[in-house]
Amino acid sequence: MAQTITRPSGSREPVTGTALSPRKKRSFLADLYSTAVGKKYVMAISGIALMGFVLFHMIGNLKMYFGAYELNHYAEFLKELLYPLAPKGAVLWILRGGLLAMLVLHLHAAWSLTVMNRHARPVKYQSPRDYEVANFASRTMRYSGMIVLSFLIWHLLDLTFGVVNTVGADGTFVREEVYQNVVRSLGRWPIAAFYILANLLLGIHLRHGAWSIFQSLGWNNPRFNAWRWAFATGFAAVVVVGNVSFPIAVLLGIVKV
Repeated sequence: MAQTITRPSGSREPVTGTALSPRKKRSFLADLYSTAVGKKYVMAISGIALMGFVLFHMIGNLKMYFGAYELNHYAEFLKELLYPLAPKGAVLWILRGGLLAMLVLHLHAAWSLTVMNRHARPVKYQSPRDYEVANFASRTMRYSGMIVLSFLIWHLLDLTFGVVNTVGADGTFVREEVYQNVVRSLGRWPIAAFYILANLLLGIHLRHGAWSIFQSLGWNNPRFNAWRWAFATGFAAVVVVGNVSFPIAVLLGIVKV
């Protein structure tokens, strides 16, 4: 005979489902960025923006070969972008802010991808075969990137803020004297050597980065690999040759105050 089981008063019915607290819905972009694919997209897009800056920065600095007036005038021109429609220097600071945002996104995406890869494979590869596909540039991207970042910080302290730059004739750093500041800085052997080394590493970083951009964006086709390699190598070579020529020209006395 079946017995009826009575429950104590105040007891709860068994839980038949899992109670979940309402989860705040993230935006599409935030949700995409949480994935490896999204981070690769961010790295590619921010990398394109930074590559454009590096190229145009090098081209603008070529005015150094035309003398102090041309380079100083070019620096003043940048401050007057869209003036008087916008306050003097406003557009330049907006561009600087955008570049800083691109740099932060690029660094964070790179760091996040590294963490995700380590979690996906906590045990390192055990065989030398693991490096057969990866070349020197791909294995050293994070190290070359950190050295280039260190150089960028030094570059700003040297030529933008004048903290580590030699001073002018009156004993003060004059930011508007761009040509004179560059020549005084690159005329020091340790600084010139650091400048050359950083730009060689920048070239390695750029070549591999420019090659990887197409793959990160899904534009990877064996038929175009030769063009990708030519573009990546050519772009990196142009930037490196242009930038490295500046300290060499100063040291050889081709460019002087």
